[in-house]
Amino acid sequence: MDSLTQIVLGAAVGEAALGKKIGNKALLYGAIGGTIPDLDVFLGLFTDTVTAIELHRGISHSIFFCIILAPLLGWLVHKIERKKNLGWQPWTKLFFLSLITHPLLDAFTTWGTQLLWPFNIKIAFNSIFVIDPLYTLPFLFCCIAVLFCSRGSKLRMRFNRFGLIISTIYLLSTLILKLLAYKKIEKELDNQGIKYSSISTRPAPFNTILWNANIDTKENYLITDYSFFDTKPLKFKKFPKNREKSSRLMKYLNVQRLIAISNDWYIIEKKGGNWYFNDLRFGLIPREDGTSFFAFSYHLIEKEGKIQVIEVPKTKREAQFLMQQLWHRVIGN
Repeated sequence: MDSLTQIVLGAAVGEAALGKKIGNKALLYGAIGGTIPDLDVFLGLFTDTVTAIELHRGISHSIFFCIILAPLLGWLVHKIERKKNLGWQPWTKLFFLSLITHPLLDAFTTWGTQLLWPFNIKIAFNSIFVIDPLYTLPFLFCCIAVLFCSRGSKLRMRFNRFGLIISTIYLLSTLILKLLAYKKIEKELDNQGIKYSSISTRPAPFNTILWNANIDTKENYLITDYSFFDTKPLKFKKFPKNREKSSRLMKYLNVQRLIAISNDWYIIEKKGGNWYFNDLRFGLIPREDGTSFFAFSYHLIEKEGKIQVIEVPKTKREAQFLMQQLWHRVIGN
């Protein structure tokens, strides 16, 4: 999830752990703990593109990391806040809760987390977009309200508890919405006589009414959108896999690593004499000229018996156009 959401979640669990004893400092230290796992993005500044992708939401988003770091932070803050005379254990509890809830929330997104690192298992429920106002804004309001309540007051506890409960209920409801969208798309494929091997669904940006789907068929990937307000049959856009044409590139280690990262949802295509690796999990972004492009695409440069991978820069987008397109699709086809 986005940084603001993780700060709010960390602050709320920090308040739940020590708010009665230390007041607003529990929010502060909880917010710090909730931010720490995402500092792994800075590692990408010192390594290559593929390694940076592999490191993101890796060890820093694991149970192992939380277990190791929580007591270290607990001991450090105990020394800093020695006047509180709490001992290191309560601080350790606060940091463990704020650290572990970060990857647990991220597990509901498309990118997922390596919660069980060092085991190479990525957990991704694909049920919430990385920025979802319906999750964050009510939670943020409750967190701000806590700041203005006296320490230990019932109102303070109720605001914080309400924020945690309503955000959790919304998060769990996204799993139900995902199932409903999956069943609708599955039924639509059967109605149109389309044979497929698997379906991957995820919410469109900023909402859980519109869902994007990738469908794996023998020769092609199909991509579609489904809104709960749709009344017409769904249209499926076809993207040839072209595995034979790109098979030569698949012998390279960097390409194999990208395939693993994409969970096999990928297309390697040649455009203008250059090869590109497209990660299908994050969908298409429309252009005003009626075309579209993949949100995550990587330029593959063959050089000295190796493949260099460079992420394709995100082109300048017209925010107003994208939001209009999103809204028109949310309200139904």
